Amino acid sequence: MFLDIDGTYAQRGIVPEAHVAAVRAARSAGNAVLLCTGRPRSMVPERIMSAGFDGFVGGAGAYVEVGGTVLADRRFPADLAARAVEVLDAHDVAYLLEAPDVLHGAVGVDERLAVHFAARFPDATSPVPHDILDRLVLSADLTTASFGKITCFDSSTPIPALVEEMGPQVAALPASIPGLGERAGEIYLVGVHKGIGMRLAAEHLGLPMAQVVAVGDGLNDLEMVAEAGVGVAIEGADPRLLAVADRVAPGPERAGLVTLFDELGLV
Repeated sequence: MFLDIDGTYAQRGIVPEAHVAAVRAARSAGNAVLLCTGRPRSMVPERIMSAGFDGFVGGAGAYVEVGGTVLADRRFPADLAARAVEVLDAHDVAYLLEAPDVLHGAVGVDERLAVHFAARFPDATSPVPHDILDRLVLSADLTTASFGKITCFDSSTPIPALVEEMGPQVAALPASIPGLGERAGEIYLVGVHKGIGMRLAAEHLGLPMAQVVAVGDGLNDLEMVAEAGVGVAIEGADPRLLAVADRVAPGPERAGLVTLFDELGLV
């Protein structure tokens, strides 16, 4: 099983206890359970990992780790990375450069992110900003930073226009953290997506796609849901995701994975 985090396994960074119990029960029954997320490993705290997982696909497919073995760690080529940073800075975008081991940000972006999240999520108990800010390394010059994906949180320039300036090697999707608004988005390498990471992990485990279950709620889940033997979309997901899913499950606010695992006979 490959589980998206935000909006699927967790709600605003909080994992329902029932989901923790469901993952542990599924693994005890002999199933492999992996997270498959747009977040880099550096943005996934222990409270999310605490159920125990057999592997991790992060950065929307750029990073794959199974049983402690790193199978993939794809990053922007150095010249493209420098160009992307120059474009983002020229348009005064609040952004993060995401790598498995660190989150890079320009000096002052921490304050912009705090203000942005406070406006979007007035419930101050939401831990999502802390998942970012606690691992954020600030620098006055990011043109030499190494990263696999970019998340833009606040851009007055439309994200597709930024991508066009950066060049044909990159593409964009809406932000995978729900509620960030139209001024946010994720920029990634063309050809890198969760489906690729899922396939690599499944091959390492010796599993055909027919035996894979993938669950997600966002457009960056499209390929993995479409390619899995059983693709599951969360209720209320984008119609394009619902169209390729084999079935629908309730969201984390209703502990939907408990119902799903039971219906699929996984626990």
